[in-house]
Amino acid sequence: MPLIAGSDRRAVPVLLPLLCVCAALVLVPAPVARASAPSDPARASAPFDPAPAVAALARLLPAHAAQISLVPEPQAAPGVDAFTVSGAPGAIRVRGTSPATLLTGVGWYLRNVAHADIGLPGDSTAALPATLPPVPAPHTDSAVVPHRYALNDTDNGYSGPYRSFAEYQREVDVLALHGFNEVLVTVGAEAPYLRALQGFGYSADDLRAWIPAPAHQPWWLLQNMSGFGGPVSEQLVAARAAVGRRVCDHLRALGMTPVLPGYFGTVPTDFAERNPGAAVVPQGTWTAFARDSWLDPTGPLFAEVAAAYYAAQRDAFGDSAMYKMDPLHEGGTAGGVDVPAAAGAIQRALLAAHPGAVWAVLGWEHNPTAALLAGVDRSLMLIVDGLSDRYDGLDRESDWGGTPYAFGTIPNFGGKTTFGANTGVWTTRFRQWLTRPGSALKGIAFMPEGTGTDPAALALFADLAWSPAGLDRAAWFTAYATARYGRPDAHAAAAWAQLREGPYGMPSDGWSEPQDGLFTARPSLTASTSASWSPKALRYDPASVRGALAELLAVAPELRATDAYRYDLVNVARQALADESRRLLPEIAGAYGAGDLAAFRSLVSRWTAAEDDLDRLAATDARFMVGTWLAQVPSWGATDAERDQLQYDARSILTTWGGTRAEAEDGGLHEYAAREWSGLVADLYAKRWAAFFASLEVALTQHTRPAPVDFFALDDAWAHSTSAYPTAPVGDPVDNATDIATAVAAAVAAPLEQPSESSR
Repeated sequence: MPLIAGSDRRAVPVLLPLLCVCAALVLVPAPVARASAPSDPARASAPFDPAPAVAALARLLPAHAAQISLVPEPQAAPGVDAFTVSGAPGAIRVRGTSPATLLTGVGWYLRNVAHADIGLPGDSTAALPATLPPVPAPHTDSAVVPHRYALNDTDNGYSGPYRSFAEYQREVDVLALHGFNEVLVTVGAEAPYLRALQGFGYSADDLRAWIPAPAHQPWWLLQNMSGFGGPVSEQLVAARAAVGRRVCDHLRALGMTPVLPGYFGTVPTDFAERNPGAAVVPQGTWTAFARDSWLDPTGPLFAEVAAAYYAAQRDAFGDSAMYKMDPLHEGGTAGGVDVPAAAGAIQRALLAAHPGAVWAVLGWEHNPTAALLAGVDRSLMLIVDGLSDRYDGLDRESDWGGTPYAFGTIPNFGGKTTFGANTGVWTTRFRQWLTRPGSALKGIAFMPEGTGTDPAALALFADLAWSPAGLDRAAWFTAYATARYGRPDAHAAAAWAQLREGPYGMPSDGWSEPQDGLFTARPSLTASTSASWSPKALRYDPASVRGALAELLAVAPELRATDAYRYDLVNVARQALADESRRLLPEIAGAYGAGDLAAFRSLVSRWTAAEDDLDRLAATDARFMVGTWLAQVPSWGATDAERDQLQYDARSILTTWGGTRAEAEDGGLHEYAAREWSGLVADLYAKRWAAFFASLEVALTQHTRPAPVDFFALDDAWAHSTSAYPTAPVGDPVDNATDIATAVAAAVAAPLEQPSESSR
């Protein structure tokens, strides 16, 4: 039976290579774990097959995997994962209670004994010695919470909607290395809707026009919008579902839980017209997008639609033990629906399909409401709190009536290139909440809107769940610097000490993310942020980033070859330039306000030079190149027209976000995912600022008002362009970072531009 009803053979040629790859993977035998005698009779039989962990280890450490034995052992208590690491030179033994926990033990060994890091992104495994060092004394860690949840609903949009399975697999392997055991999976989530709703008056063509293109699908799953960038093709839906199934199977093989989207009532706005008697609640708009409708869970058709959805989802992805649902997300309206009764109906539909499954819901704004929680079995709920580190005075036991929850963070919105987090709040508050009387804290939830930008934040937050005595931030950052670059280095430690007190020392002051840079902002002399909902002022002292950059450049030359070092150096230099934009723009505004043409031109020249430096710096690392993002797209399109359509989807999510002026401008979504990437800086952001400054200069010289610039038109033209960008890095990151450090230090030390005598 085809995955999608109504599919035909036109999908076969596109999927055949993928199926062949799957078959090849099945035929290749997995590496066999090295034999090990159990230490006591209770461990005589292996509780699980370690082969998936062994295979992951071979991918992560191909040159050293043979020196590490992975040994299964049962949990000492139900739901309590643990690992023990021991061993002699070249013969390291890791015992663990699941394949993923075996990898967590490997991660502990790499960071704390071998001094190597595998992050998202960047690694220092190239610095490992040929023979792995011994473990001084056996080390055991147990997880202090059962739920270690990862990824945001928006991840598939902002982290890369066109990634390959190998890229998803790498992410899962690294998450296991850091101790996570529950991972949200949304790639391919459109397939169950496409199949299920064909039984309720819709054709496949109707539904493919309703489903957005991949980059925008997360917000459709949240009931915020539909149709953007569509219609999607049959082959695209099938190919994404095939990748989603492989991701789920990989998670299961590692003993991790794939968290799948549940069904809470999303239907097209004309559902009642096609299904007489259906009770449907219009949901209005989200920003400037028309929202889909909500099928009343207490009405006559909800259970039937939900059953069809879960049956189609099971066929596509298999079963799971946790499902994510956020009814009435960000401004949704209940209309006249009884919310407790609706919540109960949603949960009953889930449990009918998956007995015992946990309903995960995001703690965000006012959700989940007391009314929703009043209608459910809260023992089968997990609230993944997105605000744990954002506000003071929170009492989640009182707020949510003792419902189990995970201490969570959203340290990055839109997958921006900024880094930093409220880590001092994490280390203090997590312990306080975990140990207070009557605590309902049962997990952690790491939920940046886009991953792959801040490996330090991920590593530290993950360690909260594996630190029974709590974390000492100063000691943690020192150890992180050692692992990140391969061995202790005073300058590396000093760099991370400055970052600890700067971007990683932000308070709980209503924000959980750092401020944007302004090179990516919509040009204005009063611009204070790129994204509409980001901090409008610095949240840390920028001198800490400049100081960290100087220290990183002083790291021992032999440590500069690791991938982790080069990534971090580019990232810190990029952040130093981004911070500089906030100092420079007010100077430009001052010169313009004073009517000082000479000072204005001088300052604009400095701004332009900084943009050029930023683009050149980013071009030294493929992870900061827009070409890398766009190069993921073509393999997903079956025709030139589809490839162009998907290119627009991938480009617009970075820039206009929406397809119309109203969606981009009125909704405030433009620049939400601002990326300081090579190619994007030079070809869009710098050109916007150049047009803006040119308009201001004409106004100064002719004593007129500046002519407006149609920035949406510039953004939309770039989003619709199909021009190719390079993917191979050029230039040396150390040389470029050195030039930037020198230029920024000189600019900070120089006196502010003063109006000339002629302008006074």
